[in-house]
Amino acid sequence: METATQPQEAQPVLAWSTVSAYDRWAESVGIPIHSGYFIPDARTVELGRWDERECDAAFLKLAGQEGVTEARVSELRPGATMPPLRFAIDEAVYILSGQGQTTIWAEGGPKRSFEWQAHSMFLVPRNHYYQFANMSGTQPARLLHFSHMPLAMNVLPDPHFYFNDPYQPPQAIAADDFYAEAKVGSGDGPTAGRGYWVGNFFPDMTAWDHLDPFRNRGAGGRVVTVAFPTSTIHAHMSVFPKQTYKKAHRHGPGVTIVIPSGEGFSVMWPEGQDKIFIPWHEGSVFVPPNRWFHQHFNLGREDARYLALHSPRTLTGRSERVEDLARDQIEYAQEDPWIRETFKAELAKHNMTSAMPDGCYEDPNYQWAYSEDQS
Repeated sequence: METATQPQEAQPVLAWSTVSAYDRWAESVGIPIHSGYFIPDARTVELGRWDERECDAAFLKLAGQEGVTEARVSELRPGATMPPLRFAIDEAVYILSGQGQTTIWAEGGPKRSFEWQAHSMFLVPRNHYYQFANMSGTQPARLLHFSHMPLAMNVLPDPHFYFNDPYQPPQAIAADDFYAEAKVGSGDGPTAGRGYWVGNFFPDMTAWDHLDPFRNRGAGGRVVTVAFPTSTIHAHMSVFPKQTYKKAHRHGPGVTIVIPSGEGFSVMWPEGQDKIFIPWHEGSVFVPPNRWFHQHFNLGREDARYLALHSPRTLTGRSERVEDLARDQIEYAQEDPWIRETFKAELAKHNMTSAMPDGCYEDPNYQWAYSEDQS
């Protein structure tokens, strides 16, 4: 079976080139490439026609991706079905809007189909054929794609390998429960004692409520780790209350954040330098650059949640314990006064006031109370 991507003439790769193989490939596709620090709304960002995939699409080349992760938006027009495609590495897909169906199969194996809607997320497993279809005859469907392709292409720079590799890994795609609704699991290692949301299909990222206290990050927030059992791609979703904000923290590059619900803003900055202000709402996307502090603020009247799609574990960084500004998290008592002042000013624009308790600014060891503590 032919895939949607056909071979093109190979180009030499120069070891000293400042343009990566992935960037050269993305530019050759001829669709828009959006850069900067954030995308205000991926549901409305400008797209261009990608003829060979029979969809409209754009690459999101944001500052924090830094040659590690790929974010891409595609849109299926009403009633459209994309041609089959095969991809050599895993890809996570988050549905920004619309409803549709995905069909996935291995060479010579049975096909598995499942339907999705806005806020669904699922895994496209490596080296399997897949096909997307828009189930609506009147509305487009828009998808956000995430993978580690730029990092992979730093090592193997031939783009044709990723779309035409015949290798078939021994995955259980034929199993009836491969795309069953995700289940609650138990964490291990650094996440021991916390819940995992485990599976290859997550029907609605705005509805999941099996969340654990995220005590280290403040604001009374909660979190769940998201695991695809056969993939190195992983994620977490954080939920925090109205009129509060999380502690500033930092980690490695490539962690792509999309907002499933809520309204607020984030700030990002390299230590000792100016801050970047990022307003967000449903559909916003941003990527904190490598080792930049970043901090999330809820300006809504309901809980806000963000979904963070991770770079490979070895690049993300693990440290959460902070004793000074040279480490990876800033406690409320040590933060720049600008942070609190800006939060209050932004709340005032919405006729709201801060729900942050005074104690969190006075006591560096302040702990929010959770319902679990009363049992």
